[in-house]
Parts: sequence; structure tokens; C-alpha cells
Amino acid sequence: MTTATHHLDVAPIIEATGQLLLDHYVFPETAEQLAALLRRRLADGAYDVEDSAALAGLVTADLQSLNGDLHLRLKHHAGPVPTEQGAATLARMREEFDSTLGGAPRVELLGGGVALLGLAPALFPLSWSAEPLGAALTLVAPADALILDLRANTGGDPDTVAFVCAHLLDGRTHLNSMYWRDGDRLEQSWSPAHVPNARFGGSKPLYVLTSARTFSAAEELAYDLQQLGRAVVVGETTAGGAHPREGWTVHPHLEATIPVGRAVNPVSGTNWEGTGVRPDVPCAAEEALDRAHALAEARLAAEPADEPHPAKVTPEQEQTA
Repeated sequence: MTTATHHLDVAPIIEATGQLLLDHYVFPETAEQLAALLRRRLADGAYDVEDSAALAGLVTADLQSLNGDLHLRLKHHAGPVPTEQGAATLARMREEFDSTLGGAPRVELLGGGVALLGLAPALFPLSWSAEPLGAALTLVAPADALILDLRANTGGDPDTVAFVCAHLLDGRTHLNSMYWRDGDRLEQSWSPAHVPNARFGGSKPLYVLTSARTFSAAEELAYDLQQLGRAVVVGETTAGGAHPREGWTVHPHLEATIPVGRAVNPVSGTNWEGTGVRPDVPCAAEEALDRAHALAEARLAAEPADEPHPAKVTPEQEQTA
């Protein structure tokens, strides 16, 4: 169902979106440029469209035109958007959570003692997902090697990233830091020191599968493990979104999503914004599982059974396995 032009009062939507940019966008100078751009485009009649969905597409293209920030959007919702900040996103995520076993729809033991854990479509808020994710991670903990499939994961909660990492490391570890515009502060993210049940641990072979769709918090999970030297990333370069965002309702069917922070990795000193997470073993996403499974089996076959697995493996070692 569309909203006719005479029912769509565009000017207040553009004004509200521009003000949100000025008040909250993590890059204030870019916010000023974008707010001015939206005003110019409004004055030029670029937003004289028939419905709110069309407006969302046009405004999003303009919002992303300066620095390609994929988290910066005017997002259209088919149903009415709740007025509470962030409520629209949470409502959609809850539906996905309930239909995907809490975000862990695939747990499988492959040949050669290699386990596969698929996390999709999101890393849901930890208050929802700790129980199902903890159960899935406990189930794969005894495996000799683990493949973590993030190819269909489009983001989620940084606290959930830390929770997953805790099961894949041996102790409390500094994973990431987040700079927040509000308060001009840097906040560190550490994996928890303890997990509720068994952990896979920090020494057995670990592979992370990625695709061009892998985004946001799922990228952080892959990037953190890669930068720590803990995992080998197999697949495609990811989408490249490293800015946590908040959502504000600016129309009954439109939500302005504005990044309010940026990631700062303690190892690299930067993040994956715009570049994506680059795989250690590049291949097409549909080939990544077979490739990682073969690498894992070769790695396990090359190791004496009574010796511990090395904690860190270089991509060069994997390529020659």
C-alpha cells in the first residue's frame, strides 16, 4: 500500500532527518554536509515522489553519497513504525529470532570431527539469545575443529559478539573498542571471563565463513577473531559496516537510522568500515564451507593426536595445508 503525494508531507521528514544527523551522527562535519545536501535536494524538488518507500530510496542514496556509510539510511517499513526509539528494529528482530531457533539455525557434525555452527540471520540481543547460543556453542565444544558460518548474518548486538568469542577463547580478552559521539568517549569490549558451560576454547582450529552479505556485528565477530589470530576467515570480503546505529521514527512508515559510534580494533587500530573484512582464504561464498572443511581436515590430519593444537595459524600455513 502506498502513500499518495498529497498525504506525504516531505519537508518535515527531511527537516527531522537533517536535525538527527546534526545531533547524533558520529562524524559531525559530514553530518553538516549531509544536512545541507538534503535541504538542497528538497528545494530542488528531488523528493517530490508518490510514496514513502520511494522517498526512502532517494534519501538513503543521498545519505550514503558522501562516505558510503551503509548504516546511514531512511528506512521504509511496510507496517506502522512504533514511535519509541529503536522499537521498529527490535520488533523485526524479534520475529526473526522466534523463527530461527534464536539465531542458531544450524548445528551439525561434519566428517573428520569438524563441527559446523551457523549463526543467522543476526546476532540477537544477548538478553534473548544467551540461552540458545550458549546451548549451540556447548554442543560443538567437544569437536576437534569448528566452522562458524556467518555468510547469512547481517548484524546485531556487540555484547552477543563478546559472548560468542568467550566460547572460542581461553580467557577474558580485549576484542574491540567503540568510540561514541555522545560524551566523546571510548568504551572497551572484552569477552567475558567465564561461560555457563563447556567452551570450544582458544587453541583448536577455527574457521569463519563470510559472504558479501555479512554485515555489521557479524563483521565484527569475524574481524575480532581474525585480528587476534584466532580464526581463519574463508569466503568473500564482507559488506563493510562498522558503525553502530540508532533508529528514530520520522514518519509513520519511515525510520532514520543514524550511526552514533565507530569501532576501533585494539590490534589494527582501525576497523572494517568501507573495506569489509578481507578473507584469509578468498573464494566464492557458496564454496566456502567445502573449502574450510577441507582445510580443517588437512590441518587435523597433519597434527599428532597427542599434541595440542597451535593457538595461531597464518593464512600461509592454511594455504599449504
